[in-house]
Amino acid sequence: MPTNWVPLESNPEVMNSWAEKAGLVTHLTQFSDVYGLDNELLGMVPQPVKAVLLLFPISDQLEAKRREEDEKIRTQGPPKVDPTVMWIKQTIPNACGTIGLLHAITNSDVTIVPESPLAKFIDEAREKTPAERAELLGKTSLFADIHSEAAQSGQSAVPTNLDTNLHFTCFVKAPAVRVDDASPTGNAGGTEGVAPSGFRVLELDGRREGIVDRGECKDLLHDVAQIVKDNYMAAAASMEFSMMAFGPPPDW
Repeated sequence: MPTNWVPLESNPEVMNSWAEKAGLVTHLTQFSDVYGLDNELLGMVPQPVKAVLLLFPISDQLEAKRREEDEKIRTQGPPKVDPTVMWIKQTIPNACGTIGLLHAITNSDVTIVPESPLAKFIDEAREKTPAERAELLGKTSLFADIHSEAAQSGQSAVPTNLDTNLHFTCFVKAPAVRVDDASPTGNAGGTEGVAPSGFRVLELDGRREGIVDRGECKDLLHDVAQIVKDNYMAAAASMEFSMMAFGPPPDW
């Protein structure tokens, strides 16, 4: 069984350090702070936003909602989503930061260094199931090393108690698909069923039973801000929230 990883700090410097070591060309795309959810502060975020990382406090109310949504996925099946979306099941404790980073990067149009850990992981994981991707992540020691280095580079002291009530999830924009001929969730190959127009906000969380469709996507950052207000902050026991946008550098 995998051992606990050290939780990653929600800090753009930490995330960009991880991404650069893994093989992302960070002078083109990187993570930036989202300082608030009102329109003025959202307007300060470099555009276009390709993905959003959310760190949130786990609460009894949120866990009850998660179990309800997961049960719906188990009984009714996962939503029909763009078959190119890559979702990874989380099996390693405290790996949600790395999995969130992988969800953001692998589901965005970005430049990745050839033969880098990221490039190799994407190539190997593309045709695997979410559970097989989790197994691949656990076997790829480079990612464990990169995660450990990133965890050590944060501004906060590395915790001695690795149990945490904070968790990362990721939101991405994906083309809507026709329900009649979409491929099953988790299949990262093919583009059958992709609608000619229209997009969805997809939540990618390795703790879940599958991908969660959060509705129509008109503007990813603003849509996610509303989702966080309605689904997370309204049910939170604390305000230990942090959001980062994945897109152009701040001085772009």
